[in-house]
Amino acid sequence: MAGITADNLVPGLIAKALARGFPAGWAHSGGDFAAWQARARQIAECHILPDPALLDVPCGWRDDATEDRGTHVAHQGAILLQGGGEWPALMLRPKGSGPHPAALLLHDHGSEFRIGKEKCIRPLDDAALAQAWVERFFDGVWIGDRLAAQGFVTLCVDALNWGARQGNGYDAQQALACNLMQLGTSPAGVMAAEDMAAAGFLAGLPQVDAARVCAVGFSLGGFRAWQVAALSPHIRAAVSAGWMASLPGLAVAGNNHLRGQSAYWMTHPGLHAHLDLPDLAGLAAPKPLYVEVGVQDRLFPPPAVDAAYDQLRAIWGAADASQELALERPDGDHAFGLARQDAAFDWLLGRLDMGSTGVEIC
Repeated sequence: MAGITADNLVPGLIAKALARGFPAGWAHSGGDFAAWQARARQIAECHILPDPALLDVPCGWRDDATEDRGTHVAHQGAILLQGGGEWPALMLRPKGSGPHPAALLLHDHGSEFRIGKEKCIRPLDDAALAQAWVERFFDGVWIGDRLAAQGFVTLCVDALNWGARQGNGYDAQQALACNLMQLGTSPAGVMAAEDMAAAGFLAGLPQVDAARVCAVGFSLGGFRAWQVAALSPHIRAAVSAGWMASLPGLAVAGNNHLRGQSAYWMTHPGLHAHLDLPDLAGLAAPKPLYVEVGVQDRLFPPPAVDAAYDQLRAIWGAADASQELALERPDGDHAFGLARQDAAFDWLLGRLDMGSTGVEIC
């Protein structure tokens, strides 16, 4: 599908908007971190979160099937909602009463809508499609199963349009976005709100130590990980693989961000008249945040990543929490293979006071 071209009005408008800058961003804060963060949070929540009347509220869990996996038990089921709906999900629970640390896993986009939660946790039924996915991006290992073997309760929910909530393919994202915007929200806003609700559900489980709940994701899931850390009080730390950039560096010819469709899930109408993407991530400070983007990742031009990293360093520094921020540029492309997982999860275990002994491969 063609993206924005040079012969229409949009490139000029984008250039003007980006030249204006981000007036509510940290760069224009005057140096008062607490005041900036409070104001920026107000702006972000106003532009991101849907009307509460449109939102579903989790009220329970239904098990549909279970499977003993040695160190933990896999549960296939659904988060039940007060309005009578449900969010299909996979959950891994370590054996023992706990309380256990927990990881909310946020799956990627990848233009593959037939699976969602199965990209992060090995399914109980036919795993062929998911196996091919994890071979391609994760060196053949499900990140949820790795963390569960290390003692984490892990949860991954099908986002709207994926897996058991699958829509009608790539082009139908535009119709979904159009209709949601008529209701005063957006795909990105619904996703953000549902991720927040899933974080609250996970933190409230009796087996979970609510003080050690983190978010972990790759690609779009990486965007979701730092976003839910910024918006949810239940997320105490986050690992984001394969998604971080400053918006001006993404709004360049040929970048996916200008193609539309998949960008709907990362586009909050009106927000970036005020805040850049790293400003939004900065709402998570001083929480521990690990961000990595491969040096050869063609989705994220180096100037866009460098600019974002500079802004994140400034924000965590202002929060007196520089030691809680890890910004990595590993060799490699758009993937989250074993070596990169090892580095991220070792950091995560240390930040959640679990030691840094490495993570066994399931």
